[in-house]
This record gives sequence, C-alpha cells and structure tokens, in this order.
Amino acid sequence: MTAVIEKETQQPVVIVGTGMAGYTVARELRKLDSQVPIVMISRDNGSFYSKPMLSNALAMKKEPHMLATFDAMAMASQLGAWIRVRQNVERIVPDEHMLVVENALLGYSKLVLATGADPRRLQVPGDGAADVLSINDLDDYARFRLALTRCRSVTILGAGLIGCEFANDLAVAGYAVNLIDPAPTPLVRLLPQQVGEIFAHALDQGGIRFHAGRSVQRIDRTSDGYRLSFADGEPIDADLVVSAIGLAPRTSLAAAAGLDIEQGIRTDAWCRTSAPDIYALGDCAAIDGKVQPYVLPIMHAARALARTLTGEPTRVAFPVMPVTVKTPASPAVVVTPEAEGAWSIETGDVAAAHAARAVCRDAASERPLGFALLGAAIEGKAALVKAMTAVETNPL
Repeated sequence: MTAVIEKETQQPVVIVGTGMAGYTVARELRKLDSQVPIVMISRDNGSFYSKPMLSNALAMKKEPHMLATFDAMAMASQLGAWIRVRQNVERIVPDEHMLVVENALLGYSKLVLATGADPRRLQVPGDGAADVLSINDLDDYARFRLALTRCRSVTILGAGLIGCEFANDLAVAGYAVNLIDPAPTPLVRLLPQQVGEIFAHALDQGGIRFHAGRSVQRIDRTSDGYRLSFADGEPIDADLVVSAIGLAPRTSLAAAAGLDIEQGIRTDAWCRTSAPDIYALGDCAAIDGKVQPYVLPIMHAARALARTLTGEPTRVAFPVMPVTVKTPASPAVVVTPEAEGAWSIETGDVAAAHAARAVCRDAASERPLGFALLGAAIEGKAALVKAMTAVETNPL
C-alpha cells in the first residue's frame, strides 16, 4: 500500500515544449519507464509535426493541416502523459522545484526545458517592415501559405539553410524568388566559398535570383506589395517578404530563474543546467558549450537525457552528424569541421552540373575533419562519414 501511495504522489517529470526535442525526450523516457508521470506544457496546440518539412511542403503538395500527424490528445494517449496546451510558463522556482503556469503552481521532480528558439527579426525602418513573415512553427507556416495565395513573387532575407530551402521550394512551385544576403555566397556558414559559388549558380539555374553582398536598408509598402531599398543598386519589389536570418534560443524563462546562459541555456554534456534537476536540450540549449539546432543532435541528446532522467546518468555522445540541405537544384550534405584544417575542393567538369566535393583535412595527419558535398557528389557521403568515424574510434 505504501508503494502505491508513493507512486500516486510522485511529482512528475515536467517537459516545457512540445517540439521535436520535447516529444522525443518524452517518447524515450516512456520507453524506459512506463510509470513515471509526465506533464508537458505547450505554448501552441501541441500537435506533433516534423519542423524540417515546413521548408519543402510546397513541393510535396502538403497543405498545413496535413503536416501535423497527431494532435495533442493522440500524443497524450501514446505517451501516457498529460499535455497542457496553449499555456505559458510564467516562472520557474528552482529552490522549491515548482513552476508557475497560468498563475498556478506545478511541482516537478525533474524539469526539462525544450523551449526552442525565436526567429531573429531584421531591424529596418519602413512601414512594411512589420509585415515581414518569419516561419518557425506550424501556425507561422499556415499564415505563410495563406499569404502565398495572393502572391506571384517572394523575397527571402537570409541565404542560410532555411532561406535556401524555402527559396528552392517556392521556385519549384512557380514563384519568382529573390534571395538576399550580406554574404558573398549562400550557405556561408556551411560551404567553402568556391563551393558556395557553385551552389549559387545552381540556385540561379533553378529560377532563384541570389543577391550577394546586399543588406536591406528599408522596407516600404506599395500599392500591390513591398519595395526593399538598399544603400546602393536598384530596389526590389515583391508581393511577400520572408525573413530567414537565423534563430535566437529562448532563454528568458531560464535566465529569470537564475540559470546560466551562454549562447543558449548552458548545460554540461549530460544536459544538466546550473540548477539541480533542471535540464535543457534542443534549439534553446548550448550543450557542452554548443547550440546545435539540427535533427540528429536533438535525437541523440534526447535519448541520452531520457536515460539520465531514469537514474542512469548518460553523457551525450554526438557522432559524425551530416547536415542535409533539401535543395533539389543542388542537394548538399555538410559536416562542419570542428578544428582548423586545409580544404581540398574538386569540381573538374562537374561544376556545370552543380556538383562539388570538398574535404577538410588535418594539415599534418591528413585526417578528415569535415566535408561539403554538392549535387551528384553527395553519393560519397557514406564513405566520408565512415572515414571520420574511424578516426574518432581510433584517434592517432
């Protein structure tokens, strides 16, 4: 009888956030412990969907409502969890193991922060600046798709991974697309410049006009859309403007509770924050000093954290994790080097086909440290990942 009473009164594991990180932790935790109470708190309706699918849903002919595979009720049933939707966590009280949610107290045994990130906003003058759309969740995407019904041309600010994927998806769907970035080449954080130039040519051949080295000075409304002005050169007119200039980890809740912040919510390699029994992962977290807002790091962190939550402290061990850029004009696969090295780049006669193979190697040992593959060259991914994995397993 005593054991039953203890189980019934056990404080839950509370997970703040129902994105990929939050739901994956809950799923992995439930695999390991069928009894622990789980409470999830969602700012939105708690539907489960794959966020990476937002940037190629047009090509897949998927309407916004088709992207959510399960609603919150179905997820609650699958996970044996209580999911509280459309609710805000107002405060964390770490010393008392309490949250304030909608003016009510909620206790926790362990707390997982999977709060995600907010889109960075371009701060420019003009009466059209406030109309610029950012696409960061399913609700944003639904608004974007509604706006597209009145459009023929779209200008995207930011030629990073998300900007390039959305540009490609829109071009395939028949929209006129301008892609603007202050950098000299697209995907500047992922691709060496020479490879980036080939990628830019592929975008151009796919109907995307890339404007390198340009920064928007103001955005004004016109009679039928928007005009983007620059310090030099001709302005650009568009029916719709989308910002994809990056994400800022959501750290305000953690910071207000006194948790350490360093880029994101600072954690060690076990996803532990600076407060006892509070953990963080996903886009909001800097795990062992690094924010990694990609699918594979989130999955690996979630599996390790689930074990830690069940009493088996497990360090997050990140393997070689290629980043895939979903751009049919020239698909790309990248592993960003963690250390300085020398790049060897092969294009030969394949540049016209938008293909390139770039490998970064340690100057002394010739060990592969990272790579960037474009077009047909992505077929070499498996061999390069194997070579890098062998190096990690048997370091020199």
